[in-house]
Amino acid sequence: MDIHPFMKDRPMRLAGLDWPDESVGLAGEPDGDVVVHAVCNALLTAADLGDLGTHFDTATPEWEGASPTLLLTETAHLVRSAGFEVGNVSVQLIGERPKLGPRRQEAQKVLAAALGAPVFLGAATPEGLGFAGRGDGLMAIANALLLELPGYSR
Repeated sequence: MDIHPFMKDRPMRLAGLDWPDESVGLAGEPDGDVVVHAVCNALLTAADLGDLGTHFDTATPEWEGASPTLLLTETAHLVRSAGFEVGNVSVQLIGERPKLGPRRQEAQKVLAAALGAPVFLGAATPEGLGFAGRGDGLMAIANALLLELPGYSR
């Protein structure tokens, strides 16, 4: 899972896409993309490789300002190097905005291309409940199916 508050004066990057019609972006490094960050965390955790911060320290020049799709591609590489293939990923975005429906298919294609595996994306509105319901930020929850590669010994 991942969670970030909205942040003024920052472009919205979400599910690997830019959202130029949104007036605020998300706090968090490098871009606050809660969908990509939740997917990366699900993959790394399922492969027993830690979490996003373990591998992508944004205080280092290598990862500062990294694109969300680069984080996803690199995470997939780490998971494959650990002896797993990504079967698929399912991720649910939770928040009042932006409306994901019109761009869901586009986002799934971008995420799947970066990951090299199917990504299924959905969204839910919290109906005014909690921080996301008040419009303070967004949250995403992801699940990853990993398949152990044949002949790989741990």
